[in-house]
Amino acid sequence: MLPITGYVDRWSVRPGETINFMIGVRGGGRYRARIARVICGDPNPQGPGYREIPVSSALEGEHDGPEQQIAKGSWIDIPTLDLGSGERPIAFAATIWPTLIAAGRQAVLSWSNGHAALTLGIGAKGAFCRLATSEGVVDVDLSVPLTERAWHDIACRYDPASGTLQLAQAPRKARLDYDERAEKSIATRNAPLSGTGAAAVAAERSGVGVHQHFNGKIERPRIVDGVGDVGAMLATQRSGAATPGGTIAEWDLSIGIPTDVATDIGPAKAHGRCVNLPTRAMTGSRWTGALHHWTEAPAQWGAIHFHDDDIGDAGWTPSLSFVVPTEWQSGVYALHLEKDGARDNIVFYVRAAIAGSQAKVAFLAPTFSYTVYSQYQKKGREALITERSRAWGALAQAPDGHPEYGVSPYNFHSDGSGVGMSTMRRPLIDKRVNQIHLIDPSPYGSGLYWISADSYITDLLTRKGIDFEVITDHDVHAEGAELLSKYSVVLTGQHPEYHTTETLDALSTYLEQGGRFVYLGGNGFYWKVVPHASGPWALELRRAEGGIRLWGTEPGESYHAFDGSYGGLWRRLGRPPQLLAGVGFSTQGEYMGFPYTFLDGILDPRVAFMREGMEGKAKPGGILGERGLMGGGAAGHELDRADVRLGTPPHAIIVGRAVLNEPTYQPVNEERYDHTWPAAREAIIRSDLTFFETPNGGAVFSVGSMNFIGALPIDNYDSVAAQLITNIVKRFANPAPFPAPRTAGI
Repeated sequence: MLPITGYVDRWSVRPGETINFMIGVRGGGRYRARIARVICGDPNPQGPGYREIPVSSALEGEHDGPEQQIAKGSWIDIPTLDLGSGERPIAFAATIWPTLIAAGRQAVLSWSNGHAALTLGIGAKGAFCRLATSEGVVDVDLSVPLTERAWHDIACRYDPASGTLQLAQAPRKARLDYDERAEKSIATRNAPLSGTGAAAVAAERSGVGVHQHFNGKIERPRIVDGVGDVGAMLATQRSGAATPGGTIAEWDLSIGIPTDVATDIGPAKAHGRCVNLPTRAMTGSRWTGALHHWTEAPAQWGAIHFHDDDIGDAGWTPSLSFVVPTEWQSGVYALHLEKDGARDNIVFYVRAAIAGSQAKVAFLAPTFSYTVYSQYQKKGREALITERSRAWGALAQAPDGHPEYGVSPYNFHSDGSGVGMSTMRRPLIDKRVNQIHLIDPSPYGSGLYWISADSYITDLLTRKGIDFEVITDHDVHAEGAELLSKYSVVLTGQHPEYHTTETLDALSTYLEQGGRFVYLGGNGFYWKVVPHASGPWALELRRAEGGIRLWGTEPGESYHAFDGSYGGLWRRLGRPPQLLAGVGFSTQGEYMGFPYTFLDGILDPRVAFMREGMEGKAKPGGILGERGLMGGGAAGHELDRADVRLGTPPHAIIVGRAVLNEPTYQPVNEERYDHTWPAAREAIIRSDLTFFETPNGGAVFSVGSMNFIGALPIDNYDSVAAQLITNIVKRFANPAPFPAPRTAGI
């Protein structure tokens, strides 16, 4: 655990509203807090330098901080279940698809009431069960290991009258080389399992928490009257038939898939709650492969995939709360924390009380991408950046050094499956200001991503005297085009990669109604995400079919659980980025930057405003972005190109282009159909500076490069790149409509 850290309950807040911070102090103790408005988040002394403006708040000063734990691992909490008088036999059963047997003993279904407990699970020696009563603890396993990523039925039965404990397992599909069937019966001292207790699926209760988290899928967990032997239990589990002795509780996990509710279809109605975002809409043992959309036959998707490193809502107690003062200016803010020399900061955004009342320029913070990329564990990153971070006075922390805060959808779970859920209700220790993320390959570079990098944009606006407000993806998702309509121009951040249907609809409507849009990133509007039913604090991602990705969805699992919609690339869903921004993801390579060259398009009268003050520089053959604090130049890392076939308007003007010959830059997956290059290098491995007018007097300008904004601070924000963007923002903020181009009807 970090000595001090925390998270915020929302990305953005208006003056007059309350914001809450959850703070955790290792070992507990006193700490100091203060808030500042962040002007530039880059700590690089060779760059613009970290800059902030302190602001007064009621929470400034010292506070007592508790130690707050991170309880990872998904499971189902069934808080109340009555097993009755305890005179009858009790049996547990479930169908499982284990994925990490090496993790040791893992509970599948358990019940306890403080006096007695029964757990059914698996381990290295196959299925096990453990009975704990006033007479002692009896533990039995079958000594026949199970196969990973294969379906099995397991069951146990306890008869207090005879003092017999039975355990059995059987595969759904027999192996040709190994018999996994096994059964065992042992004598125990008779003591009842009776009364009201609590049950758990995929974990076992231990004190105030749970342990022995299960990794893999669980289907049809149930507790029944144990009439007949344990072999009969396996038979009914396999067939799906009712139990001869009657059901006490049976959780049908195909019901309520978009929710956190685990429905008990038995008489007990002991409904449970999914904890820490296990993945639902997972194919079960009865999936035939004939259907792929779980809404067509939910019973075939009656499994949930649990992981011991899942995390949802950390559930920390609010530590600091305050009402944002009415006089605060919209912008980027950070709560700074300090304890015994250890530091952290928590970024949040202050909106205008009334959208558009402070400024008609809006910076749209890509908080969906921040959330998805949060806790991106890249091996060796913390060790790599520590020395430089300390020398620069920056935060020397990275997720690979603190796996206790979970993983991101750019990682794998401990069982090797891809991470499909992300949450902001935990410390996001790599989404800070005054923080670097890698050692930049250029001798003067900063090595930034995400929030620190995006501060170049707000720093530019501040230095150029352009008033602006800040809004977030979360705000646009909730308020739609109505929010965007309050602004003359909206600017994106470096990497607005992840979007919901609602955010894309809002942006599209905004442009149709005459809005102006400046896309200052690369690889934007690429993947679809779906928010949790209770709000976008959690996002679900299904990496279906194609795209640049570290993992792909399994067969039959490409539809989101949260809303039943198909996942994957927006391009595959009929909404290529070119339809919105005029450019779309084309190539990716190492974090290096290269210059752009102005093309003949820069002389078009329609873009004369771009050349203001740069007549000797903004001309065909002229260079811009040859230096930059991100990789050494403006065109780099992830690049977008214009393509009329994918939706770039035919009247678009390409004012500049960078074609990269660096061999690490390769076409994105969706451009390839086989092992060969899909086209000439200059047709794919490039970035296009693209402008076009939109209906009702609007316009779009897109840079199509993740590293472009790193060229803005060069020469104290007086570089050609900075002048170009300044000219564009000022013209886009001017209410004078852009005339429709004459070529629009061709």
